[in-house]
Amino acid sequence: MAQLIDGKLISQQIKDELKEEVAQFKAEGIDICLAVIQVGSDPASSVYVRNKKKACAYIGVESRSYELPEETSEEELIKLVEELNADESVNGILVQLPVPDHIDEDKIIRTISPDKDVDGFHPVSVGRLWIGEKGFLSCTPAGIIQLLKRSNISIEGKECVIIGRSNIVGKPMAALLLRENGTVTVAHSRTKDLKEVAKRADILIVAIGKERFITSEYIKEGAVVIDVGMHRDEANHLCGDVDFADVEPHSSAITPVPGGVGPMTIAMLMNNCVETVRK
Repeated sequence: MAQLIDGKLISQQIKDELKEEVAQFKAEGIDICLAVIQVGSDPASSVYVRNKKKACAYIGVESRSYELPEETSEEELIKLVEELNADESVNGILVQLPVPDHIDEDKIIRTISPDKDVDGFHPVSVGRLWIGEKGFLSCTPAGIIQLLKRSNISIEGKECVIIGRSNIVGKPMAALLLRENGTVTVAHSRTKDLKEVAKRADILIVAIGKERFITSEYIKEGAVVIDVGMHRDEANHLCGDVDFADVEPHSSAITPVPGGVGPMTIAMLMNNCVETVRK
């Protein structure tokens, strides 16, 4: 039986630790405030925003909410972000993605001050990550590192394969695994012999956005498998990029979907909010 890596449990531990830390800061007269901006009413985005507000309330961080109509112009959004950059009572700024098509996502990310970029998406945050400077870590990859560490899975010297090269997961994941002294391969849609590459992995991290794509044929016996995917199948059940039932018997540890990587993203966002005052 593979060890089930419980993201719900680990994310709760992190939030409880942060709650104590925030109470300590409050006792010293230091408050933390996260500004969350949502443009339009995309249902998935609304769920994420609600969960972020709940997490803020739980750990004791003030969340300031800006729910803007779909037709908000790019100029109006930039103006709001710039005002929040200048507002000293705001520690972190988060613009919920995706934004409507008429707004340039990249331009908005670049408008957020790197010192308030709690999502870790600004090019300056990405640069700091790659050269090993202190800065905000991309939340999902940072959460995966915590899942491994808190499950007593050593990264140092291990063969780590990431399938997927997105700016949100694949690329920052590679940087964080290197920082932990893993030997890292990033595979993607153009990789030749993907099965052979995946089978080298002691730790396999899958973020390709294809439902149950990874089967036991891709797995080295005893590998650790981290599934970043999230889909609804024909029966409307949540599932990941990994065929859990097929892969689990061949792995030493595996994340379920749901309840694996998902809860960690918000826990690490909260950690980034607290990071703004740790300095």
